[in-house]
Parts: sequence; C-alpha cells; structure tokens
Amino acid sequence: MIRTHVISCKLPRARADALNLESGRVYTGVLVAHWRTVRKKNLWLSEKSRTRWSDMRATPTMHAHTIDAAQQGFYKACDTTRELRKAGFTEARFPHWTKKFRTTIWKNTGIKRNGDVLELSGGGRTKKEREERKISLPIPMALRDALRFLEVRLVYDKKARRYFWHIVVENGKQPKPSPGEDVVAVDLGEIHPAVVGDEAVATVITCRERRAESQGHAKRLAKIQKAASRKRKGSRRHRRLMKAKSRMKAKHNRVLRDMEHKISRTIVDTAVERKAGTIAIGDIRDIADGVDCGTVQNGRMSRWNHGKISDYVEYKAAAEGIVVALVDEHHTSQTCPNCEHRHKPRGRKYRCPACGFQAHRDVVGQVNILSVFRHGEPGKIPAPSLVKYRIPHDMRVMRRCQDTGQERMPVARGLLREAVGL
Repeated sequence: MIRTHVISCKLPRARADALNLESGRVYTGVLVAHWRTVRKKNLWLSEKSRTRWSDMRATPTMHAHTIDAAQQGFYKACDTTRELRKAGFTEARFPHWTKKFRTTIWKNTGIKRNGDVLELSGGGRTKKEREERKISLPIPMALRDALRFLEVRLVYDKKARRYFWHIVVENGKQPKPSPGEDVVAVDLGEIHPAVVGDEAVATVITCRERRAESQGHAKRLAKIQKAASRKRKGSRRHRRLMKAKSRMKAKHNRVLRDMEHKISRTIVDTAVERKAGTIAIGDIRDIADGVDCGTVQNGRMSRWNHGKISDYVEYKAAAEGIVVALVDEHHTSQTCPNCEHRHKPRGRKYRCPACGFQAHRDVVGQVNILSVFRHGEPGKIPAPSLVKYRIPHDMRVMRRCQDTGQERMPVARGLLREAVGL
C-alpha cells in the first residue's frame, strides 16, 4: 500500500523558500503562457507542446523532473476541473491565479537512497553544482523498511508557519480480504461525529470534545484577533500576537487531526466487526451551499470537518478490503423508518407524529441511508433495535490514574493541605 508520512523539515528557511519560489515561478510561467495563447491565438495547446516550450526557457536550478512536476500541476488542475464539470459542478473554473510559492515535488527519479539517508537532487549543469545543491534527508526509523520511496514534497504549513517533508512510500503491505458481504451505513453529524451500523445494530460514535475544541478555538482566535486589531501592524506587540495566533492554530489543527483519525478508525473497526464489505456514507458535501442559517449555525457548519473524516475512512477501509460509497442523504433524517411519514424533528430525538415512533435522530438518519443504498429511497428498513455508544477519544478517561500507570494518593484533601503547610 502507498502511504504519506509527514516529518519535520530541517532545511534553512531561506533555502526552502527559494525552492518553493522557483516552483511557483515555473507553474506561473506555464499558466500565463497558456492563457495568453488561448486569448491571442484561440489555441488550447496540449500538455506536451506547452511543456516542451517551457523547457527551452527553464533554467537548471532544480532537477529536470522536479521542474516537470511544477509544469504538470497546471494541467492536472485543468483535468480536475473537467471532471468536476462532468459530475455536474458547472461553476468549477480552470486555474487562472498565479502562484508566488508552490510545493516543490521530487519524483522517484530525483530521489536516491544512500543507507539511511535520502539524497534529493537539486539539479545543475556540472557535477560540482549538483553536489552543492543536493539535499540529504535522514530516513526516520519507521520508514527504513519501506520498499520504495515514490515522492518527496516540501510543504509549507500556513498554520504552523513551518516547512514539513511529505514522504510518499510503498510499504509492501497488501489490502486484507473483505471481511464479509454485509453493508453498513454511516450518518455523519456535527454533534455526534458518526452513527454507523446496519438494520440490526447501530453504534453512536460520540466525541463532544471535538465540538468543544472547535468552539473554544474560535473564541480564543477572536480574542487574539481583537487584541491585534488595536495594535499597529508591524509593531513588536503585533508580531508577537501573530506568532501566538500561528502557534494556537497549529496546535488546534494537530488536536483535531488526532481526533478525526481516531473517529475514522472506530468507524472502520465497527464495519469490520459487522463483517461489512461496503460502507455507505451520507453525501453531505453540499449541506451548506446557498443556505444562511444565522451567525451561530453558520459558524458551526464552517467548523465541521466532515470531508476529512470521509477521506480518512476511505483509505482506512481500503486497507481492510472494504469499499466506500457515497449516498444521497436528502430527507434521511426526516423520514420515519416505521411508516415513511416525513417530519422535520426538533432536538436529538425523532418523534413521528403519524405513528408515534421514537428513536435517536442520528440512528434514523443512519438506517435511512442504508435504505437509500439498498432500495433507492428512505423508510424501507426499520430502525435497529440495539443502539450502542462508543467514545473513541475522551480526555476525561485518559486523565485517570489507572490509565496513566500512576498510583492513587491515599491522602485526603485536608491532610494533603496540612502536609504541604497550607
């Protein structure tokens, strides 16, 4: 299987900036020349023709295939736009913005392994120049058993304001055989991250800490932004506030990524327990398009990283031999699975006014997603009788002494105060 690993970059900031600046220059040159040709000659040149023209103007400041990767980035973006338009997203636009900086990519032809060190080619006309521009990257212990190193990227993290190496490797592992032929449905939520199950059992994956972390981060961010707005830009105090803001955003990003990985792992593990060969996920990519629900609700929707969880579930499920399918989730939380009556619920509990059926609102959404996948419409499968709850990430549990290996102090609070002289 192919996996991407992120490690810290120890390159001097000036050199890393110079590499990504050159990649941005190459990309921008292709973009500008392409649209100029379209505008003046009414010709859409092929990737091969434009790349050949760009190679004659390029300077050997990087490896030849690294330059190719920057050039090909424009045409890959064009291909993505075409696919989006075919899928119905007619508002998708071809790339037209220039880039000052762009991620530098080394293909496998520019990567050489020398023991426990990766040598990244820096290009150059002479052997001396190539030796001077070569970049040595120590291989982490976790990657020393990798079969092949397919790609290395120099990525700038805007939140952390630091550079990182993204190393793409082939680890030699093969996907597991499918655990079964059952189908489980997943209803993604903003309060409860997911409900996963079939017609017999539903598992509510609860992680309210994720929502609390997002809300707390938004308040802290607003506080820092308010303080920075009162300072003169470029002043020492303003720079200190901006650094604090970057550190806070980087930490928040790491915390959320950890939670999302654990949530997605729990979803896949539940599917394996149910011997499922397919995971049907409700498609909520357009849930906030063209809808104004007020300041508070709009803020909640903008902080909801449902796309990340779906992406994590997809590649984790592929390793377990499970296929992921997106299902239209319209009206799945409103249709009664008992009588098919449509009713918009209030709160976390679904109460059908027609037949009196009651159930967890997200469980109703989960079983109706399964009904849409199997029968094409919601309400054809009854709600599961057994509902379980699972917490993939809970700091209140992790802080307990028995979980950290520490012994409990058998001293009462009053005696402890006396011992320390309070």
